[in-house]
Amino acid sequence: MSMSSAQIQSFVLRYLEAEQCDIIEKHPAYVTVKLSPSADRDLTHRPYYWSFVERTGVTPETMICTFIFDPDTYRELHPQPQQPGPQADPRVSAPQVATAAGQPPQGDSILGRYFGFVPTTYTARIPRDELTYGSRRLEQIFAAVRAKGRFVRLFEAYSAPQTQAQAGQLQSTVPYETWLAVNYKVELTCDMKRSEYHSIGIQLQTGEIREQFQEWVSSRRLTPRLPARVYIMPDKLTLPRAVLFLEQHMEQKLSRYDHSWADHANVRLREEHNRVRDYYEALLKASEPEARAGIEAQFERRTQEVDWQHRPRIQISAINCGLFHVTASNRQLS
Repeated sequence: MSMSSAQIQSFVLRYLEAEQCDIIEKHPAYVTVKLSPSADRDLTHRPYYWSFVERTGVTPETMICTFIFDPDTYRELHPQPQQPGPQADPRVSAPQVATAAGQPPQGDSILGRYFGFVPTTYTARIPRDELTYGSRRLEQIFAAVRAKGRFVRLFEAYSAPQTQAQAGQLQSTVPYETWLAVNYKVELTCDMKRSEYHSIGIQLQTGEIREQFQEWVSSRRLTPRLPARVYIMPDKLTLPRAVLFLEQHMEQKLSRYDHSWADHANVRLREEHNRVRDYYEALLKASEPEARAGIEAQFERRTQEVDWQHRPRIQISAINCGLFHVTASNRQLS
């Protein structure tokens, strides 16, 4: 499954917003941003620079980048120059070139403050990356999101009562219940493959399990901060026990599937094993004694490859998880 240009753009813009990057220029075909320190660490691979910032405690100077969603449109809007620019006279020193070009002296920078004036003879180039599905930069953003989004803790935003009849509720706090939610990826694999995604949550006070939890919780306004006049009810289930219940639920759910696909896969596995065995048995009979050891090793490797490719199996992995504190089921927010 691939992503369209519009989907990539929507995803990247949400990532930049979540990382609190400053958008300098926004166009349907591209966006130019000044990265936040967090995004700069994830995307620019400058470990020595960030090590220097941490040691000295100075304010970091993050990079400006352009992310291109529609390369053809971008090239029409920003055509590359056909002829190279004039070459600088090699007899003129770097500071003289900068003065002759009418450029101001270098401003305040980390290197300037700590190592004195560092002359430059060029204007900093803004890195440009085409974000198409499968591109290195997009995969890098995917990896950053996966690393930071494996666990979240969110609270439902509380709205204070607006009517006089509800005003008395302000005298008491509002109880919140806690849900542990896990998004599972299920892969039914043989010589063919099918993937499924399941979002399941368990209530830590009662043990209630809810399917399609992501859809259920996405209708609520969530915030990373605990709202005022709210208290979290104590949990009765520990996290390890809640995880065990979710895993048991997934096992029971998968046990009710129609597994005829696995029976068909086992038939194809036996047929493929028979073909491989017949081929190598004939080859061994016709081979010289000194060559048989190599052929038998090939036969063993090929048998293992066939087994790995055709043997039916179900693989379950947790993509991400989170704790969600929402209004108790016996009480509704305004």
